[in-house]
Amino acid sequence: MTNSATATAGQFPVDASLPQLLSALSDHPVVILEAPPGAGKTTRVPPALLDLPSLNGQKILMLEPRRIAAVGAADFMARQSGEEVGQSIGYTIRYERKVSAATRIEVVTEGVLTRRLQSDPELRGIGIVIFDEFHERNLHSDLALALCLDAQKGLRPDLKIVIMSATLESEDLARRLDNAPVISSEGWMFPVGISYVGQDVTPRSIVAAAVATTGQALQQSEGDVLVFMPGAYEIDRTVEALRRQHPGIDICPLYGGLSLPEQRRAIEPGCRDGRGRKVVVATNVAETSLTIEGVRTVVDCGFEKRPRFDAARGLTIFETVRISRASAKQRAGRSGRLGPGTSYRLWSEGTQGALLPQAPPEITVADLAPLALDLAHWGVIDVDSLVWLDPPPVGHLKAARQLLQRLGALNDCLQLTPIGKQMAKTPAHPRLGRLLLQAQQE
Repeated sequence: MTNSATATAGQFPVDASLPQLLSALSDHPVVILEAPPGAGKTTRVPPALLDLPSLNGQKILMLEPRRIAAVGAADFMARQSGEEVGQSIGYTIRYERKVSAATRIEVVTEGVLTRRLQSDPELRGIGIVIFDEFHERNLHSDLALALCLDAQKGLRPDLKIVIMSATLESEDLARRLDNAPVISSEGWMFPVGISYVGQDVTPRSIVAAAVATTGQALQQSEGDVLVFMPGAYEIDRTVEALRRQHPGIDICPLYGGLSLPEQRRAIEPGCRDGRGRKVVVATNVAETSLTIEGVRTVVDCGFEKRPRFDAARGLTIFETVRISRASAKQRAGRSGRLGPGTSYRLWSEGTQGALLPQAPPEITVADLAPLALDLAHWGVIDVDSLVWLDPPPVGHLKAARQLLQRLGALNDCLQLTPIGKQMAKTPAHPRLGRLLLQAQQE
């Protein structure tokens, strides 16, 4: 999403790259667009692609990693077209869909795209698939891209794919995609001052440190404040403490588990009850997918919740770990969208130098049982027959397939059994899917 200041001007940095994008897409099946947050790629690219001659009246499907980003992108594009959501521009997320027969651009979340591919491998009526925020490297987006590329090589040679990223190493991705053209766009960014606290906080002390630093930011700066915390537990505690200390300021939480109205309240312009300033306490949902208007200061705790599959317990656990340098840069940049900003980092400059350049892709650390089931549903046994930016680790995939065999989903040839076909249609983890099927039989 993009901010209203840029929207009112009617021009976005990415606009200058749109003719080049259209030209490249006319000659190539896959094109990569590299543009920083704020360039306008999410809301400017899909309408521009409707002018592509080879589209021939087909729809555009855009993948957004998060529900609130999907809804917000569709809403923004619809308003720019003078329409209500669900007319020419709509969205589909879990438990909610706003589309019509007139819809030409549909924004969907990751799981929705994977399910649609499985039920309709040809993606009939779809001319372009856009992968937005691909640098987040979620498991669903990696799988969906691999399946789209497979469909493109066989059933749908006319299908076009656009991969949009803010921080991904695009040259490496381009090499893996038969030297796909890479188009770069600039973004709007004002200078951002970085302030290190000088002493590293720990996961146990981040709430107190974030509350104290936010109070300092409110005294020393103007505009709204965006506070990055690892997860819902830390956010709720931080919000509670800030509301006690700053009763005259609107304090809003923002994370995936909130309802859509609660999430909208955090990102919408203006403040409630006539209060002059707002503090939004968010997870990395606010890192790249969303623009929160009015933010001039960022307080970054430097941690995030990252999933890791524990093979011994057969469960995915979420660990509180240090963010990457790319994430730190993206977070700091959130304060420089409307004017010069400030980012308070709750760690030392020495720790900054030791951060990983990028977070590891989810496919390398996640539970691969759902992926293995999706691959079997697609009819893939040899994973090397698909194009991956990072292939699934051999050991993890073998363990996932062994689990599916114990659950009765795969036979000895790694093909779906009748039970496996039913499990593949169940929107749940294979363990839970098998349990639900068993419960129906008893």
